[in-house]
Amino acid sequence: MQNPDANFYRDSSRDYPVIDHADGVYVYDDQQRQYLDFGAGIGVTSIGYSVPEVTRQMVAQLEKVTFVFNGYFTNNPRIKLSEKLLEFCPDGMSGVIFASSGSEASEVAIKIARQYHREAGNESKWKVISRQQGYHGNTMAALSASGREAWRDHFEPYVYDFPQIPAPYCYRCPLGLKYPSCNVQCARELEDTIKAEGEETVSAFIAEPVCGTTIAGVTPPPEYYDIIREICNRCNVLFIADEVLVGLGRTGRNMGIDHWDVVPDIIVVGKGLAAGYAPLSAVVVSAEIEDAVESGSGRHTQGFTYSGNPLSCSAGLAVLTYIQDHDLVAQAAARGDYLRARLEELQDLDIVGDVRGVGLFLGLEFVADRESREPLPAEQGLTGRIVSEAMAAGLILIGGFPGCVDGVRGDQLQISPAFVISEEQIDEAIGILRQVLERVQP
Repeated sequence: MQNPDANFYRDSSRDYPVIDHADGVYVYDDQQRQYLDFGAGIGVTSIGYSVPEVTRQMVAQLEKVTFVFNGYFTNNPRIKLSEKLLEFCPDGMSGVIFASSGSEASEVAIKIARQYHREAGNESKWKVISRQQGYHGNTMAALSASGREAWRDHFEPYVYDFPQIPAPYCYRCPLGLKYPSCNVQCARELEDTIKAEGEETVSAFIAEPVCGTTIAGVTPPPEYYDIIREICNRCNVLFIADEVLVGLGRTGRNMGIDHWDVVPDIIVVGKGLAAGYAPLSAVVVSAEIEDAVESGSGRHTQGFTYSGNPLSCSAGLAVLTYIQDHDLVAQAAARGDYLRARLEELQDLDIVGDVRGVGLFLGLEFVADRESREPLPAEQGLTGRIVSEAMAAGLILIGGFPGCVDGVRGDQLQISPAFVISEEQIDEAIGILRQVLERVQP
């Protein structure tokens, strides 16, 4: 049976398994084949599937109310989830705006940054600077801020021209430099770009603290975000941390940015916020932004029909409570250390070039030659072959976005299992992955 959604944009002759049910870190298709999900959906199902504490709370909410019109009312799950979410955020974060997807939340973040500057009297500040090879969503402003040319091509008449700076991709430095002698020039490019655009016009800088699916697991040097924060402060530019993929425990800290002890002005969360139990995302803003809006116009217009939906918020509240009650952030850190060590063992295979990432968000990049770091030819379709063979062996892998090197060439995997994965299950997955890599490497 074919996936009707996939058929719209994929080869219509390709068949897809139909998932029937799931439990823990395993999913089962309608033929009762078992798959170990080594990607947690796509970094979504952070606490695993079919957790009774979450489903019970959602059923209880179903029996109360499932929709509230935000123009007239609020609801208890929304209030309680706002409070719980702020417990995961750095000090200084204050206001919460809910949405349904990471793309929506990125749009809200971009818009609220613009509104903040207007409320503060900086009418000319509107531009948002992003990073090459970043990804912030598939709606128009979020796509415009993203560095995925293949996804933008069809929509160029609508895509905005967001200025971009190089990614902190030390394995393949886009500036041709070496760390640490580079003086972290990739971060300092932000100030150069702000000056080139006109400091009076730049509203915000948006970045994934740890790079996401486009260059999975790429992690900036220790000094990177201190430099970014100082530049933003000096130039009156807001720093938006896109934590949709790496926030809420995935990297072994509450937020990915916590590894650098830097506080952003705006945080965007999604995916793991409700961990796949319901569509849910949120934007968290600093007290300064909240105060500026409240003392200015007194309101924002960033709501959607399902913003703060009580059923979704009840799921999110149950998920975050479960993470806290079971100390899963610390568990993600410990399991991440074990997983990284097991992945690094794969570097005895010539095809494995780079192992990178933090906690349970890791990436593998494959090369034709480890010394030169030459990528494999795109026509070999290596990532697709790895994912397909692993699936046949009962292991779900996330093929990172193709073309991580130059938009065409570059093969990689995103490794992002649920926080509840055991060391034995990691061993099971690594065993399958090794067998697949041994078969497919040239």
